[in-house]
Amino acid sequence: MKVVVIGGTGLIGSKIVAKLGEHGHDAVAAAPSTGVDTLTGAGLAEALTGADVVVDVSNAPVWEDAAVLEFFETSTRNLLAAERAAGVRHHVALSVVGTEQLLDSGYFRAKLAQEKLIESAEVPYSIVRATQFFEFVPSIADASTVGDAVHLKHVFFQPIAGADVAQAVGRTAVGEPLNGTVNVAGPERFRMDDFFREVLANSNDSRQVVTDPKAVYYGISPTEYALVPGDDAQQGGTAYADWLRDNS
Repeated sequence: MKVVVIGGTGLIGSKIVAKLGEHGHDAVAAAPSTGVDTLTGAGLAEALTGADVVVDVSNAPVWEDAAVLEFFETSTRNLLAAERAAGVRHHVALSVVGTEQLLDSGYFRAKLAQEKLIESAEVPYSIVRATQFFEFVPSIADASTVGDAVHLKHVFFQPIAGADVAQAVGRTAVGEPLNGTVNVAGPERFRMDDFFREVLANSNDSRQVVTDPKAVYYGISPTEYALVPGDDAQQGGTAYADWLRDNS
């Protein structure tokens, strides 16, 4: 298959391109750096020529409410229109577990708007919702830091390795369209405050983790199960401790 990966030079996209290539597919990385801009439409028609599948793992360059909504709505409309013109048979998008429970955030409102556009389009589709990536653990801790303490709620948290996300997206891309959504998460479920308390202690980080029922996560206050999927989710095979050992 020819699979065009929008955002194919990024953290997840580059892994998808590599994995698909290993399995004999013609995987093409498409991004502004390769001359493809979904926001303006530049380069889309050329990139999608002969494509069987398009995978969209692109992300907004800024997260301000109006700007992020504009990015996901405009880029998704442009992409879907180009796919119809090119005869693409399957659109795959990466989204976030619990999006509909996180709508106090403009980012998640934008992701939900993206999903709705995909669901209402003519192109057969699959949406893969993933939990937080292991690679983002340091930035989550930094975003939750107030003074010398990391403030986190005692909510459930089930992060996943970026490579496992890429594997799930790639597997979905070469399968039949789901015309629905699949959730993927890591193999271990933690309480968020306990997870970060152990991670920081093991990395000799001097910050203390404070269990704070009023703590916010990127500007929102998640409920107990908002960040984790249901029991029917697919699970990645990589434990956090193993990933950390291999990436330290």
